[in-house]
Amino acid sequence: QVQLQESGPGLVKPSQTISLTCAVSGTAITTNYYYWSWIRQPPGKGLQWIGAIAYIGHTYYNQSLKNRTSVSRDTTKNQFTLQLTSVTPEDTAKYYCVRGVLGANWRFGSWGQGTQVTVSS
Repeated sequence: QVQLQESGPGLVKPSQTISLTCAVSGTAITTNYYYWSWIRQPPGKGLQWIGAIAYIGHTYYNQSLKNRTSVSRDTTKNQFTLQLTSVTPEDTAKYYCVRGVLGANWRFGSWGQGTQVTVSS
């Protein structure tokens, strides 16, 4: 049974960087053919896919956030991370790490419980 757990600061100042880590247990993040995503949900809005890293290390980004986003991994710790730079209050959201697969479209399966990040001075 795969489990995902997000961690990171709950409050970030404008213009700074959101840095989140997802610790994965129950399966290796290098397992064929899984993709490890970050998804967020701003207050009162729908889910927004941010980016992902594949089992082989390739990265994929939402075009609207690509210039500010970096997803990386540490296979020795079995975890992956999100960095979102130059944040504004519009980046306030609950952030989830998610395991999925990529076919014609993304299909998401296992989710972490999510972590609230607020951008405020």
